Amino acid sequence: MTLYEFNRLSEQDKYDVTFNEGTFVDYKVEAVIRFALYAIDMFFVEIEYNRVDNKILGLRSFKTGELLDKYSNL
Repeated sequence: MTLYEFNRLSEQDKYDVTFNEGTFVDYKVEAVIRFALYAIDMFFVEIEYNRVDNKILGLRSFKTGELLDKYSNL
């Protein structure tokens, strides 16, 4: 699946693909928000989750850039 094909999916299908076909890579915690990074083929998906409300806030798909840089330990 390409990033373009993923972005054309419905919101629910994006979550289904991410959780069923994606590979968990890492997570980051900022205050009450947890960000989980998944790899799917040649791109990444970040899931934003509010730990206090126990609710998923959204997802973002990308290949490179600042969103990916925050998972680097540099």
